[in-house]
Amino acid sequence: MLDVRHCATLAEAAGLLAGDRHALLIGGGTLVMRDVNEGRLTDGTLVRVSDPAFRQVNAGGARIELGAGVTMAMVLASRELGFLHAPARSIGGPAVRNMATIGGNLFAACPYGDFTVALLALEAQVVVQSGYGSGRAMPLEDFLAARDRGGIGLVTAVQFARPQNPADLRFRKVSRVKPKGIAVLSIAAHLPLAGGRVAQPRIAYGAMAPTPIRARAVERVLEGKPLDAAAIQAARQAALEGCRPATDAIASEWYRREILPVHLARLLAGEAP
Repeated sequence: MLDVRHCATLAEAAGLLAGDRHALLIGGGTLVMRDVNEGRLTDGTLVRVSDPAFRQVNAGGARIELGAGVTMAMVLASRELGFLHAPARSIGGPAVRNMATIGGNLFAACPYGDFTVALLALEAQVVVQSGYGSGRAMPLEDFLAARDRGGIGLVTAVQFARPQNPADLRFRKVSRVKPKGIAVLSIAAHLPLAGGRVAQPRIAYGAMAPTPIRARAVERVLEGKPLDAAAIQAARQAALEGCRPATDAIASEWYRREILPVHLARLLAGEAP
């Protein structure tokens, strides 16, 4: 049977998770409770955290830290996080956004996890606490590579640098049902400009591999170029390098490969979704 444990601090929760391999953290419940309700999760311990730090938003400076328990609705309520409103708004409807957390989105299986795609384009770091020790920050890309192996610890927060210009972060989600359908694919692009040329672009895809991935080939062709038709065409030609999309109930591998270059070009050109 399932047992529920309430922890007053992040350290207590991390220690409990480290000592019980059957324990799972429950934040908003949009992932865990679905497994409970559908009978896939019937035994173990569900861990709840009441530590205020878990839901804390520190967005006033150049470096932003968001607690793993911060919900999509909380992101949308913050004017300082306006550059993240598009990916947050893409997560379900209002009821889901009131519950869905940033930490939970990091663990969402493909084709979910659209908010994580935006964090990957921002080169976010994930703060993880193992047992009763202190937390450590690891690149989100490394976290995603190790996520499904387990044993990482308790995710307590994400950290990233604020874009100098909010418009530098672009996001596009392609779904069959709008505005809150499951993603066929999603794209996030951080495109800072220096002297009219792209400087250190970061492009990320969702639903084009088992976890969100960086589009490094696209980043290379855009680096140092003006964001003109020639650069966009070069990015389009490099769009599929490194992609491993799956066929699922939402879309086929073929379809995802066909439409990704089209939507990448539209995003880079600044076209409305």
